[in-house]
Amino acid sequence: MDKKVHKTSVGGQALIEGVMMKGPKGTALSVRLPSGEIETEYKETKPWKDKNKFLALPLIRGIVAFAESMVTGYQYLMESAEKSTQGLEEDEANMSKFDRWVNDHFGEKMMNILGAVSAVLGFALAFVLFMWLPTFLVDLVTRNQLLKYHPLFEGLIRIVIFVTYMLIVSKMKEIHRVFMYHGAEHKSIFCYENGLELTVENVRKQGRFHPRCGTSFMFVMILLSILLSSALVLIFPAISTMNRFLWILIKLLILPLVMGIGYEFIRYAGKHDNLLVKILSAPGLWMQRITTQEPTDDIIEVGIASLKAVLTDNPEDDEIK
Repeated sequence: MDKKVHKTSVGGQALIEGVMMKGPKGTALSVRLPSGEIETEYKETKPWKDKNKFLALPLIRGIVAFAESMVTGYQYLMESAEKSTQGLEEDEANMSKFDRWVNDHFGEKMMNILGAVSAVLGFALAFVLFMWLPTFLVDLVTRNQLLKYHPLFEGLIRIVIFVTYMLIVSKMKEIHRVFMYHGAEHKSIFCYENGLELTVENVRKQGRFHPRCGTSFMFVMILLSILLSSALVLIFPAISTMNRFLWILIKLLILPLVMGIGYEFIRYAGKHDNLLVKILSAPGLWMQRITTQEPTDDIIEVGIASLKAVLTDNPEDDEIK
């Protein structure tokens, strides 16, 4: 069967030695353990947007989905890291007395603290790289004048920074392997959408660039932020004399709207394959050449295990509504 039978609503996330898949009724986490076995854990979960009708409204649901993916994604990432190192013996001989004391008394607490600090630093880095730095660089050229095309130049710089950053981190051995799991996630979903049996051989033949990927969502958000901020400058010329920190604050305030519109487009792209979708999805699909890598068969097996765990008995239940 070569023809696509349906567009599934199932989505996933690449983890450390694992894949998380989220279906209409639950979430599955599959991790390759140090022993070589694949451990799959299924949890019945209810999306945040389904807990309240207001949260499911168009535009609002995009903001909610983004926040949910940040919170739950981090939790699953930490869980996969723990499972993938489960049973590995620490080299006690090389640990100092102080290290052992800290590990015995503050092990779990220390991990929580380090996780929180990492999250804060991550948000700070994202703010500096994608909000402050583009504005600063354009101001150097325009001499602090917010010109008509200022947002366009900021957006182009933001794209260059984003692509450069992803290229650099993709060279890291650990991240490269996560990107291989990302490829397995996409290939597994494509295999199911094409109506093929979920086998390693069938999954291996599939493409790894999917229009509903988070990478595509990030690019759509950048393009939308350029359009919305440009419209603000054209409609309210007085912004050109505004303090730069206020300008950055305005960009932060329109982010929820950008997320909402971007989410609706990604949903639309998942159900349609017209010219508009192809044009707007093209940058994100190209970027997936970096954020996804061809997986090995053992990695594909993990993607298949996770996907099978979230699929319902009726394929129509898994389709995008």
